[in-house]
Amino acid sequence: MPKYFELPLIYASIPQGQIYGKKMLTELDVLLGSCSFEIEQCNNVKKLEDVRTAIFGKNGKLTAKIKALKNASEDDKKLIGAKINEVKKVISDQLSTKLAELEMHELETKLKEEYVDVTLPVEVKSSGFVHPITKVFAEIANILSGYGFEFAEGPDIESEHFNFDVLNMPSHHPARTMHDTFYLNVLADDFGRKLLRTHTSPVENRVMIKKKPPLRMFTMGRVFRSDYDATHTPMFNQVEMLVVDKDIGFAQLKWLIADVLKKFFEVNELSVRFRPSFFPFTEPSAEADINYSIVNGKMKFGVGNKWLEIGGCGVSHPNVLKDGGVDPNEYQGIAFGLGIERLASLKYGVPDLRGYFESDERWREAFGFSPEDL
Repeated sequence: MPKYFELPLIYASIPQGQIYGKKMLTELDVLLGSCSFEIEQCNNVKKLEDVRTAIFGKNGKLTAKIKALKNASEDDKKLIGAKINEVKKVISDQLSTKLAELEMHELETKLKEEYVDVTLPVEVKSSGFVHPITKVFAEIANILSGYGFEFAEGPDIESEHFNFDVLNMPSHHPARTMHDTFYLNVLADDFGRKLLRTHTSPVENRVMIKKKPPLRMFTMGRVFRSDYDATHTPMFNQVEMLVVDKDIGFAQLKWLIADVLKKFFEVNELSVRFRPSFFPFTEPSAEADINYSIVNGKMKFGVGNKWLEIGGCGVSHPNVLKDGGVDPNEYQGIAFGLGIERLASLKYGVPDLRGYFESDERWREAFGFSPEDL
């Protein structure tokens, strides 16, 4: 006979079937009391889950009672089954209530541990990067603003009139050919065919026809030429500066270029030399070189006797001033232009111009700057 039939003498006068049923009911009451106590003693969600498994799991306490129900008589099965369902509901409700209580307690504890004093200064941590071109834009703009230069913009899609005609470039000039210039499939108008501007110089004319001299302006932006290799890209960025005033010439231009580049490369001394050149929109024209030397495998500007071309410059051609509504007998103009990518490469050691536009995340992480550096 199973051990649970070894009943106290109090059940001696009760028929055997009734004894089994009463014992099951008593055990269920005891089980309910013990389970309620265990649930109440739980102090974390994990321990509560262990108690739930011990009650309702495959080998759980209440599961064992359900399995033992097959040994009861048909009459007792109804009574014991109802009792099991009652105990199951009470225990389930207690588990749900305790779980909500423990989760709320853990949340409150977590909030206390993660308390943030909103009055403290915020430490800015950015995962983004500033592109080297944007960095150089900001540096050049800051330097030129210190000389009183005003920023001006022009459209990327220009006309032959502004891109060539007003810059003293005749119709037979090689820069106008298809292999150098990107023309758009747009019908010509009074200003000629539409094209992607090949330089930022058209902005000079647009400023002169709106503002009377003396003036100091600079512009930065994209330009487009049909070329692509390690040192040339079909799109690149230029910065161009123009001064229109009385009694100015090469001496002021050379000083200005040297002083701007001293500030940009952060050197105290810098030598600049002019080599004769030709640009249709300046006369005389020159290529500007700066001195440098190689120190520990890196270019160091302002020392040594090596020379590096840095950009083009010159005195504004009288025809350019006339097309801008400026009297060349009263005013002179000086202008020079620099490539932004070239400046960035020289200062920050970018080896290949194509990397500026290829959207390679590894390149961005290697040569990018933190927003705080602007």
